[in-house]
Amino acid sequence: MRDMAPTPAEVTKLAEARDALRERHLRPAAERPPTNGRGIHHTALISSDVERTIEFYQDVLGFPLTELIENRDYPGSSHFFFDVGNGNAVAFFDLPGLDLGPYAEVLGGLHHLALSVTPERWSAIKDKLDEAGVQYLLESKTSIYLSDPDGARVELISDPLGEMYGEKIG
Repeated sequence: MRDMAPTPAEVTKLAEARDALRERHLRPAAERPPTNGRGIHHTALISSDVERTIEFYQDVLGFPLTELIENRDYPGSSHFFFDVGNGNAVAFFDLPGLDLGPYAEVLGGLHHLALSVTPERWSAIKDKLDEAGVQYLLESKTSIYLSDPDGARVELISDPLGEMYGEKIG
């Protein structure tokens, strides 16, 4: 397994493959069937420390804690939820007693969690991160990338829902 970016020739081949996939599978908006979905009910991540996670997502990022219950699948474990707008939630489990390793990007795993905020809230959160000395990466003047207390990458994006960097994605 290598741990380096693709060569320019490989990038060209990957772009050609992506173009072929787009041609084969991406239908014009007028030809797409309606989705079966209503949205993401919640995305569940794992927390090593419930209080630290609550303090980060609620107190630093401004997403209110809406529920804290026992995880029905694992006795003693907490399942807790944060309101991220539009009826959507980000949830967490702690799994006491399991010897889980640190966050890692793996196939089928989480690359990052992109949370939409208004431009005004984005600026206020950025100021709060600066005041708290939280490290982050500013990307394209609309995205802030940072790590949560367990290392999961979080993006705060101020583009409107359904857009990315001024382009429609839906």
